[in-house]
Amino acid sequence: MAMDFATLLSAPPSGRRTALVVDHQRYAPAVILQGRPVPWTDPVAFAQYTGQVQGLLRPDTTLLDLGAYYDDVLTREDTLRAGLSARTRTGYALRTLLAHEPTAVAAVELAEVVARASATPLVVQIPSPMLWLARTHELSGAGPITDLTTDHAETAAMYVADWLRRLAAPPVSMLLLDERDLHAGELPYPDDSVYAPVANVTDHYRWALGRRTGQGVTVGGSGLTGPRIPQEFWHGDGVALPSGDFLLADIPADAAPETVLAQLAKLN
Repeated sequence: MAMDFATLLSAPPSGRRTALVVDHQRYAPAVILQGRPVPWTDPVAFAQYTGQVQGLLRPDTTLLDLGAYYDDVLTREDTLRAGLSARTRTGYALRTLLAHEPTAVAAVELAEVVARASATPLVVQIPSPMLWLARTHELSGAGPITDLTTDHAETAAMYVADWLRRLAAPPVSMLLLDERDLHAGELPYPDDSVYAPVANVTDHYRWALGRRTGQGVTVGGSGLTGPRIPQEFWHGDGVALPSGDFLLADIPADAAPETVLAQLAKLN
């Protein structure tokens, strides 16, 4: 059974005073894999890689970025990528991607293997429905993303909600909707009601639901916030830490490992 996210914050597994959620998507491939590809296609190898990350950075959760996994699939699967363009109807590409059975089954297996191998609660990150809609819409050639509206995002949320039900078995503590790219001015920023289909799923499974922007994470229905640690912090002294219920770390790829470890020690 998954640990409730609020419980995690009250007693961080690392022993820190304030829990730390780490997105290692940029830093770990550069430092641990030394430029080798992330082993998305091998769940056991991926779990071992994640374990190395956890041992090095000691986060209070295990963040699994299934959005990055799907991005990797689309670079490898020419037939799937071409299939997104079979119809020009808005939302068709996202619905086709999420309904692709082999990819969905592999994503669930990845989550299950990582959860079993991890000593800390699982946080699953995916693009927000609006952002995932925009990415697939653009990739399929269906038209400019500036045509997309919050009504389209609500439909996309229904597709995402259907897909999320596949993750009923893994012990997820929080679903994190990544919407960092929504602030470029090209897309509307949906309010929480637009993502109600997703919230219904997370409520049913008792997952926390977070929305991630460039400033950090807000957790729906709770008032909990997790501000992002400034990028400059990972390069040396003199940068103040933000205050919040937890902290979000997105360590840059070019940060020096010895400096990162020294800065992490300050978070204890």
